[in-house]
Amino acid sequence: MYQALYRKYRPMDFDSVVGQSSIVKTLKNSIIHHSFSHAYLFIGPRGTGKTTISKIFARNINCLDPKDGCACGKCSACLYSFSKECMDILEIDAASNNGVDEIRELRNKISLVPTELKYKVYIIDEVHMLSIGAFNALLKTLEEPPEHAVFILATTDPQKIPETIISRCQTFSFQKFNSSFLFDRLDYVCKNEKIDIDPEVLSNIADISDGGMRDALGLLDKLYSFSNGKITLDDFYEINGVVSNSDLSKLLDYILTGNISDFLTLLHKFDYNGKNLIQIMNQLLIYTRNLLVDYYLNKNNINYSVSLIENFANVVNENMFDIKKSSNTIISIELFILKFINDNVLVNNISIADSSINTTNSINEEEIVENSSVDNDKIDKSDTSIVVTSDKISDEDVFNDDIVDNDSSVNTLSSFSNIINIDEIIKARVNNTLAFADKNLLKDEAKLFDLLKDFTFDQQIGYIVCALLDSNLRVVSADSMILSYDSTAIVKQNLSILDKMMEVYSKITGSSKKIAIISDDEWNSLKNEYISNLKNGIKYNFIPEPEVIFEESDKDDIIASSAIDLFGDIVEIE
Repeated sequence: MYQALYRKYRPMDFDSVVGQSSIVKTLKNSIIHHSFSHAYLFIGPRGTGKTTISKIFARNINCLDPKDGCACGKCSACLYSFSKECMDILEIDAASNNGVDEIRELRNKISLVPTELKYKVYIIDEVHMLSIGAFNALLKTLEEPPEHAVFILATTDPQKIPETIISRCQTFSFQKFNSSFLFDRLDYVCKNEKIDIDPEVLSNIADISDGGMRDALGLLDKLYSFSNGKITLDDFYEINGVVSNSDLSKLLDYILTGNISDFLTLLHKFDYNGKNLIQIMNQLLIYTRNLLVDYYLNKNNINYSVSLIENFANVVNENMFDIKKSSNTIISIELFILKFINDNVLVNNISIADSSINTTNSINEEEIVENSSVDNDKIDKSDTSIVVTSDKISDEDVFNDDIVDNDSSVNTLSSFSNIINIDEIIKARVNNTLAFADKNLLKDEAKLFDLLKDFTFDQQIGYIVCALLDSNLRVVSADSMILSYDSTAIVKQNLSILDKMMEVYSKITGSSKKIAIISDDEWNSLKNEYISNLKNGIKYNFIPEPEVIFEESDKDDIIASSAIDLFGDIVEIE
């Protein structure tokens, strides 16, 4: 009868155990010094050797003539412990024997001495499946067992085990096998079994096994049965419902460039072909992780923003649990990835159209830059909007009173607070910023904003710097930028000092860009409109800022109204 590979290559002694050297060394030394405990708790992922080492340890402590902590394999105790008739090494499945009655029966029989061996060993697998009552029944026995009894509890979920049980056991934590170790072990098995297999298949098996030796050998066994000759990558993809690295590269490219149409098409193709979408998401997570590792360790170049890839990997990792529990996997995947694209790709790359749009109707970044340079030459430099100098300020200049002097020659407007058509000016400025938005300029401007932090406590300009830092930098073009604030009230308040904000910003950063300020709600509306227009092939064209119209007021009226504001009804105006 054919024996499965994971059973055929299960270690029978400590010397054959691989990957858990520290645990093996500790257990061997305890046998050598006759200092082993009456209760052990083995915790770790599936397929890492918990049950295997439990059986080896049970045989070794019963050996009549152990050598360096290992059973001799020749004495009567060893021969009996290896036989199927052995009644002194009992393996109990807690998943199917998890009630109080089963544990009470075990407790009643534990006083019976072993039939042939020195110690009676109870191996309770998946012990976390026991009920609370069963744990309570086991508790006293673990605390004061008879001298001939040894308990070995094994679990993949230690969080479900009461602390009172854990504290009475000597605990060992089994680690997952790394991919390179699994590859070497699989290669060893394939050579022994004369299995012809592509080395890339071994690498993929090692990656997909999630650190479990049993899973890796089981998958190799399945592939060996599936293939008629040499096991190829196509066989691996077919039997596991996964995709190649080239398909993963395409999928990631569509996501990180905001190509929604091609992303959805490819995902539905995988689903139609019967691929395991959960496993594909796991593949994608590993693929992005490998890209980041190559970038940080090997300095390999990445075609995308590193922060964008990191954000995507985090989003996939956070959503894996929900995907696995979802009743409709493909919809769950579509929703969270579409949200990622809208929140991170289309927003951060607002100057680039959604790449799912037909290229004949879309606006690419190069067109934006070219149009910006052409149209900027046509801009009427005589308009009456604020113009600020681009000389970078020194620490000495910052404390100069002139920086906030409304009569400074840098300003052509006395104040934004008395401009009648301020809304039209801001609207034109917003339009022009969106028309020539550039994501690279956005990154550069964000770095300049950090320079403001050194001046937040300045007595003269600190309040203006804080007003700038309280904003959200949204879009930047060569000549202007858009800032947004939480509420409309803050926007109105800052509009009255916008000229000073631009002047201070210019002095500190050396940037001479015009500033448009709007509320966060306005920004969200503008963003959605912008994306919609891009999808429909509607371009934003340059609009000259309208001439400034100041509010006319009689000087005497100003004095009168100011007096009334200050002193109230007691003032009589003649």
